[in-house]
Amino acid sequence: MTNIVVVGAGQAGAACVARLRADGFDGQITMIGEEPTPPYQRPPLSKKYLLGQMELERLYLRPESYYPENAIDLHLNMEIEQIDREAKCVIIGDKRIPYDHLVLTTGSVPRHLPAAIGGDLGGVFVVRGLADVDAMAPAVAQDARVLIVGGGYIGLEAAAVCAAKGMKVTLIEMAERILQRVASPETSDYFRALHQSHGVDIREGIGLERLTGEGHVSGAVLSDGSEVALDMVIVGIGIAPATALAQSAGLEIDNGIKVNEFGQTSDPAIWSAGDCASFPYKGGRLRLESVQNAIDQSENLARNIMGAEQPYLPYPWFWSDQYEVKLQIAGLNTGYDRIVTRGGGDVVSYWYFKGDDLLAVDAMNDPRAYMVGKRLIEAGKSPAQDAIADPETDLKALLRA
Repeated sequence: MTNIVVVGAGQAGAACVARLRADGFDGQITMIGEEPTPPYQRPPLSKKYLLGQMELERLYLRPESYYPENAIDLHLNMEIEQIDREAKCVIIGDKRIPYDHLVLTTGSVPRHLPAAIGGDLGGVFVVRGLADVDAMAPAVAQDARVLIVGGGYIGLEAAAVCAAKGMKVTLIEMAERILQRVASPETSDYFRALHQSHGVDIREGIGLERLTGEGHVSGAVLSDGSEVALDMVIVGIGIAPATALAQSAGLEIDNGIKVNEFGQTSDPAIWSAGDCASFPYKGGRLRLESVQNAIDQSENLARNIMGAEQPYLPYPWFWSDQYEVKLQIAGLNTGYDRIVTRGGGDVVSYWYFKGDDLLAVDAMNDPRAYMVGKRLIEAGKSPAQDAIADPETDLKALLRA
């Protein structure tokens, strides 16, 4: 009987084991997770769950009963100490679990503030797992003062929840503008105005000098010399691929665990997918941090374990919920040289072009623009830019052109 061991019980790991069983794999499946909770959704953690609008069980990707019912041996609250590639087993204490195929879906880890600038003070939180959000929930209260460090999507979503709770929110971003790494100036302008309309104090081009407090954070000194009085800090300065286990096993690392187009690492018996894995893409390598990629890449990998030999071709999409706005993103905007704007006000979309080629779409409260843009990108079609900008254009007609 073939043994498949999956290390990492998040979105990618859960997608992998479910696809294996759905496609008829009848061997042994073991899934090992560090957290004490069955695989769950992460996006609602810092939104509906933190706001008290979603119960814990509704976060679960599948009911707890799914795993025993489908002969998936789920081990929670366990950390793999070592991969023995020669013996083809993983080691947990004195326990050795053999594998024929090992799948690493170890995800990512949040970047923390250094202890030297107060990162280890009480009241300083990151937003990644259930334990992080449960720890910060009591501090998220009316009139409390919070500093958000980082103006990417993680920081902005945290700011939106804190503002909705009636907190006094200050957000700092070291770059010249929020979302600078991931979005156009137009998208940055949209979300800056949105947050300011909800009372968030956004300070761009400003870094953190240090946090202050005795045991618990009480303030911050910023890079411009200003000081902010605080009750808590939420750190949203990005994530790093969780590669430590792979690295210690001698697997190749290249901005994540390096895999080929099928999902195999430098050891053909070991596979990887999700936030932790980088894969070939358009002559280079790409690592995507998204729910969609975790699912699609893991399902593709599962099929390849079963012999499909199917290269992974990503069609990226993302989303972010902030206040009453739903941002939907299709494609990757890397290398764009022109933005075409469609609509205005609360309902608007920004279309990223490189020359005449459509790369990506940011759609705010505009699901039709998102859907059409996504389908155009997936089909390799690039509509005329003046047609996109013309409010009289029927977007769906562009799909038939």
